[in-house]
Amino acid sequence: MSGETTRGPMLNAYPDSLGGTLADIADFLERPELRGAFDSLYILPSLYRTDLDRGFSVIDYSLNRETAMPEDLDRLRSLGISLKLDFILNHASVQSPQFQDLVAHGEESAYRDFFIDWNRFWAGRGMMTGEGYIQPDPEAIRNMFFRKPGLPLLMVRFPDGKEVPYWNTFYQEISYALPSIADLRRIVGAGQGCADGDAEELLRIIETGLKGKANPADIEYGRYSVHRREIIDLLERGRTYLGQMDLNIKSPLVWEFYEQTLKTLAGYGARIVRLDAFAYAPKEPGKSNFLNDPETWDLLQRVSAIAERFGLTLLPEIHSRYDEKIHEKISEKGYPVYDFFLPGLILDAFEHRSFETLRIWMNDIIEKGLRPVNMLGCHDGIPLLDLKGLLDDGRIERLIAAVVSRGGYVKDLHGRKNLYYQVNATYYSALGESDEKLLLARALQIFMPGKPQVWYLDLFAGRNDRAAVERAGPGGHKEINRTNLSLSDMEAGLARDVVRAQLELLRFRNSCPAFGPGAAVRVELPSPAILKIRWECAGSAAELTADIERVSYRIVSLAIGEDGVERAVAEL
Repeated sequence: MSGETTRGPMLNAYPDSLGGTLADIADFLERPELRGAFDSLYILPSLYRTDLDRGFSVIDYSLNRETAMPEDLDRLRSLGISLKLDFILNHASVQSPQFQDLVAHGEESAYRDFFIDWNRFWAGRGMMTGEGYIQPDPEAIRNMFFRKPGLPLLMVRFPDGKEVPYWNTFYQEISYALPSIADLRRIVGAGQGCADGDAEELLRIIETGLKGKANPADIEYGRYSVHRREIIDLLERGRTYLGQMDLNIKSPLVWEFYEQTLKTLAGYGARIVRLDAFAYAPKEPGKSNFLNDPETWDLLQRVSAIAERFGLTLLPEIHSRYDEKIHEKISEKGYPVYDFFLPGLILDAFEHRSFETLRIWMNDIIEKGLRPVNMLGCHDGIPLLDLKGLLDDGRIERLIAAVVSRGGYVKDLHGRKNLYYQVNATYYSALGESDEKLLLARALQIFMPGKPQVWYLDLFAGRNDRAAVERAGPGGHKEINRTNLSLSDMEAGLARDVVRAQLELLRFRNSCPAFGPGAAVRVELPSPAILKIRWECAGSAAELTADIERVSYRIVSLAIGEDGVERAVAEL
C-alpha cells in the first residue's frame, strides 16, 4: 500500500465546510498553525456536480465551479496534499446525462440498458402486475436487502407514453409541472363555449391534487372527468424526477463510464478512491443484492484493475457487524478497510473506564495485517451497528442512550433500530463536550494502526447543531455534524487550546519516523484503565500511555542508538 494510506493524517471536509470554497480550505492548510499536520485531504463529493444528499447523488464528475476550481486542486498539489475522493459505483442522479438521454429518447436511447430495467431483470421470475411491473416470485426475492419499504423501482415514462420500471435502491421523487391555462383551455374545449373560468377552475383542481402528492391518475377532476385521459397525458408529459438510479454493471457503457470517472479523479490528484455503495451494485435473482458472493468480489477486482492503471488505491466502504468479519474478507482480497469500530470503542472505553475491548480490536488489526483508515467523527454519524460481536446488545443500547442524552439523534432503517443504526452527533458532544476527553481520543487515534482521518468539525471541537437539524426538517438528522465554519469561526477556533493541542498531536503523527512504513506496533494493558502503545521504526520509537480514569495521556518520542540504548527526544 502506498504511503498515502499508511501514515500521515487526512483532513475530511466538504468543499464548502471551511470558509465556503475549496480555495478557502487551501488557504486554511497554508496557515502556519496547520503546517505539517496533514498530508492528505478527503473532499466529499459535493466537489462534483450533484443534486442530493450533500453530494452523494452525482450528476457528473466535473467540478462544481461554485465551490471548486482547477487552480484550487493545483494549490493542494503544491502543498504536498494528496486527495481521497468518492466514486459512487451503484447509482447516478436522475439528472445525469445518461438518464436524461433515456427519458428523452426512450427505446432509441444509447443508454437504454445503462440503468437496470426491472422487468428485463425479473423476466421469467415473477408475475406482471396491472401497474406494469413484475412482482418477483417469493423465493427470488426472499433474501433481498432493501434500503426502503416496498420494491426498489421507479416507473420511467418514455416519450411514446410507455412506462418502464427501473431499479432504484435509494431516494426517488416524482414531480409534475402545473400546466398553462392555454393548454387546459385547449383540452376542455377552446372555441366551443369554454370560458377562461373553466380552465382556471381545472387548474385549481390540479394544483390541489398535486400539492397533496396525488398522481395525476388519482386526482378527482369533477365535471372535467370527461377529459380525464387528455389531462393525465398532459401532466405526465411534464413529469420530472429527483433521485438516484442504479447502474447496470452488465452494460459495456457502464464500464466505459467507470474507467472515465477513475481517470478524471486521478487527474484531480486523487490517490485514494472511496467506493461508495459498491456492495449494492451486483444484483442477481434469489440473492441478497448486498455484498453478493462472488459477484461483489468480481466487481471489485475488475474496478481495481482499472484503478491500478491510474495509480489509485481503492477503499471499499461498507458497514457490517464485527462478528460477520466482512472487514477481514475485504482485507484478505488486498484492500484497505474502514475502521468503523474505533469511534464507538473509544466512547465505550470512557463509559466503562476500560480499554479492554479496544485492546482486542487493536490486536486484531496487528495480528491479521489489516490496513485501516480510521476516524472519530465523520459526515455520516457515529457507527454502532458495527460493534455487534465486540459489544453485547445491551452495552450498545446503553452507549446509544448516553450519546442521545448529550443531544444526539438515533438513525434507524425502516423504523427498526435493531436492524441498522448509528448515532448522529458531533464527537465532541458525544464525549460530553470535554476538551480532555477529545484530546485523549485524538491521542488514541493517532497511535492506532492505519491512517487517521480527521473530520473538520471534530478538529474544531464542534458542538451538536440541533438548529441545523430543525431547519433541515424530516430526515435532516445528519446536519447536526455538518456545520459550515466561516472564516471568523476558523480564526476563533485556531485560538482555542483544544484545537492547537490536536494539531500538535497530528503533526507528531505526520513527522515522527516511528510511524514509518513497516513499523512494529506493540499494545499492552497493565490494567483495564491503562493502555500502552509503542511504535518502532528506523531507529525511532513513539510511546503512548493513556489513562482512562484520569483522562490523561503521555507521549514520548525516543531515538534508539545502534547499541539499543533509547534516548527521549520529545514529550507531549
